[in-house]
Amino acid sequence: MKTIFSGAVALGMAMSLGACSKNAQDQSADAANAIGADISATTRNAVDDVQAATDHALDSAGATLDNAGDRMKAGAEKADHSLDHKLDKAGDSIENGADKARDATGKALKDAGNAIEKQ
Repeated sequence: MKTIFSGAVALGMAMSLGACSKNAQDQSADAANAIGADISATTRNAVDDVQAATDHALDSAGATLDNAGDRMKAGAEKADHSLDHKLDKAGDSIENGADKARDATGKALKDAGNAIEKQ
């Protein structure tokens, strides 16, 4: 009887260990699945963060280029206006100089004509 009882206890313990082993396997599999899901979510979040940072950097670069283009256009328009103003002043100076030269030439010719008449 003692042998049967010992055999039954040994069989019960073996079944218990077998059940624990299956339970341990299930828990290990669940833990591995949870770790895999965490890694997948972390990777997905990292990819999303990199994509968002890239989009932000590209938007910022585009805005910087737009602003630089606007400043260049404004600078070119200012330079064009300044050049027009300076050319107008130069034209006015040439015209005034030509008027003075014409007046001086006319006066010189008049004085020469008067001098010839007096003789």
